[in-house]
Amino acid sequence: MAEENQSIVTEFIFQGLSSQPRTQSVLFIVFLVFYLFTVVGNTMIITVIRASHQLQSPMYFFLANLSFLDICYVSTSIPQMLVNLLTKKRTISFPGCVAQIYFFLAFGMTECILLAVMAYDRYVAICQPLHYTIIMNRKLCAQMVVASWISSLLSSMVINSLTLRLPFCGPDTLNHYFCEVPAVLALACADITLTKMVVFTFSVLIIFIPFLLIIISYGRILLTILQIRPAHGQSRAFSTCGSHLMVVTVFYGTATCIYMNPKARSPQDRDKVVAVFYTIVAPMLNPLIYSLRNKDMKLALRRAISRPKCLFI
Repeated sequence: MAEENQSIVTEFIFQGLSSQPRTQSVLFIVFLVFYLFTVVGNTMIITVIRASHQLQSPMYFFLANLSFLDICYVSTSIPQMLVNLLTKKRTISFPGCVAQIYFFLAFGMTECILLAVMAYDRYVAICQPLHYTIIMNRKLCAQMVVASWISSLLSSMVINSLTLRLPFCGPDTLNHYFCEVPAVLALACADITLTKMVVFTFSVLIIFIPFLLIIISYGRILLTILQIRPAHGQSRAFSTCGSHLMVVTVFYGTATCIYMNPKARSPQDRDKVVAVFYTIVAPMLNPLIYSLRNKDMKLALRRAISRPKCLFI
C-alpha cells in the first residue's frame, strides 16, 4: 500500500457510503435484503420462463437473459460492499479491483445493449405484428444476445486496460463503495485526459446510442398504439411496454449522470448515491416490475406455485 508518492499502490481502501457503525449496520441489512431479493427474484423469473410453454417467445427469451445478467451484475459489487460494511479494514487488492472493474463494466454495458434489443423486439411486435415471427426468429434473437455480450466484453477490456495501465502511486483511498472507473481514475498520478475521453467515447457508443434507439423505437410504438381504436388494445400495449420503460428510465437515467460527463471530477457523496440506483436498485426492481405488470408472467407464477415440481423440470 502506498505510503509515499513514489511507492506503488497494491491495494485500495474503500471510503464506503458511511463511516458511522450504526449506519453501516442498517445499510448492511438493507443491501443484503436487496441483494437476496434480486438474486431470488431473477432466478425465479428464469426458472418460470424455462418451465412455462406459454412464455417461449422472444420477449421472454430476452427477459430471461436480462434476469441472468442482473444476477451477475449485482454480484460484482454488492458482496464486496456487504463484507466491507462488517469489517474495519475495507480494502481490495489491485488485481481484485481490476477484475471488479472489468466484470462490472462488461455486465453493465451488456445490459444497456440488451435493453435496446428488447425495445426493438417490442417495436416489431407492435408495429409489424404480421412479420413478427419471421423477423424475430430464434437465430436472430440468439445472435443479438451473443453480439451484446461479445461487444461489451471487448469494450470493457479496452477501457480496463487503459485505466489500469496508468501509474497509481498514492493516495489509495477510493471515494466509493466499489471499484468504478471514475473513482479509480481520480487516484492515478498521471494525465488521465486521454483515458477519460476513451471512457466517454465508449459511453456514447454503449449508453447513448442504445438509449437513442430505445427512444426511436418507443416513439414509433407510441404512434402505432394511438392508432389502435379498441381501448383494451391500447391498454394491453401500454402495459407491455410500460415495464420495460420503467427499467430503462431507472438504469439509463442514473448511469448517464456518471459516465456521460468527461469533465466530471472524482465521485463525491452525491455520485455514490446515484450509483446505488443503477448498481443495486434497478436490478432489484426488474423482477418486481416485470412480474407484477405482466399478466402472462403472473399467470405462469401462479401455475408454478400451484405445481412446484414444474420449477425443476
